[in-house]
Amino acid sequence: MRSPLCTLVDAMLLATSQRSETAVFIDDDQRERLLRGLFEAYYAEIHPQQVVFDTDRAWTTKLEAIATLFPQARVICCVRNPAWVMDSLERLIRRNALHPSGIFNFDPAGNVYSRVEGLGSAGGLVGFPFRGLREAAYGPHGDRLLLVRYETMVANPLGTLAAIYGFIGEELFGHDPGHIEPSYDMVEFDMRMGTPGLHHVGPRVHAPPRPTILPPDLFTRYERDAFWEDPAQLPPTVRLL
Repeated sequence: MRSPLCTLVDAMLLATSQRSETAVFIDDDQRERLLRGLFEAYYAEIHPQQVVFDTDRAWTTKLEAIATLFPQARVICCVRNPAWVMDSLERLIRRNALHPSGIFNFDPAGNVYSRVEGLGSAGGLVGFPFRGLREAAYGPHGDRLLLVRYETMVANPLGTLAAIYGFIGEELFGHDPGHIEPSYDMVEFDMRMGTPGLHHVGPRVHAPPRPTILPPDLFTRYERDAFWEDPAQLPPTVRLL
């Protein structure tokens, strides 16, 4: 799900771009103040000393702007082998076989190949953030990134959380990975998307073993994309858990 704030940032950048005939009257200092004011207004109820977590898969594409506006900002990227991400989404689609999904513009046609290829396309649900992750990792601000592997989180949730808090310079507070309150279970949003369960949060952290339901050629194609698993491909500035 997109963050309202990230969407507003996109709208502000577009409104002050050369697409508008009034852009000639706006300089970069004003753009910076406008964007900073947008963040301040959106989080007006947050105490200045509090840490804000804003989740959006597009933040990795805006690291240059983030570094300018908030030099202390960090980006935490939860990563999992793309083949298993595709597998999870395909399972969800099949589980809701009577509901055409908004992920695919509610088109009931298609098959596992067209669905996975659509998800992995440049603007797809998986392809867009994956390319944004690579852009950020190989860019000049890779030191702002912390990549958190799915496998690390499920194997040692408390240790992983402690490392995340250390990365952002905050003290760890109590967590119970065996009892998670389902406060983020966005039932109505998922129903409107025709994809019930898309944002479902389980009651505990665990990784049930299962075989993939993807055809072998599809699984193999995307399995190779987990560049963070190869030390030779991961830039030394990027931290990995």
